[in-house]
Amino acid sequence: MKKYLKQFLLRGMLFGGFGPIIMGIIYLILSYTRNDFSVSGVEVFTAIISTYILAFIHAGASVFNQIENWGISKSLLCHLATLYFVYVLCYVINSWIPFEWTVILIFSLIFLAVYFVVWFTVYFCIKATSKKFNKSLN
Repeated sequence: MKKYLKQFLLRGMLFGGFGPIIMGIIYLILSYTRNDFSVSGVEVFTAIISTYILAFIHAGASVFNQIENWGISKSLLCHLATLYFVYVLCYVINSWIPFEWTVILIFSLIFLAVYFVVWFTVYFCIKATSKKFNKSLN
């Protein structure tokens, strides 16, 4: 388990910086497309810290899929729960979505739909690639 924690932290540190970069790009685009766009220093600071943590955990959570003694359902559930929690927390803290149960429900449904579309796409691509690879070995 120590090996997986080390991988989690390493991946998080390697890719965590992408969160604030993406946030900066989005704020830049908003500043060019909206005349009334402005953010305070506190909002920028909160966004930088929270998007770093979001990217850190997002990158690190990929280690759940590599724990050999976990089944696919356990790794999927841990990955999904970790990402969902950090995304909701980040979006609410930054006021990107209001803390209203209907909004969180809508966000949750969209998050789950996108998560499973991406997951099934990756699953079937890997399955097709391995089938093709195994066929070429025979």
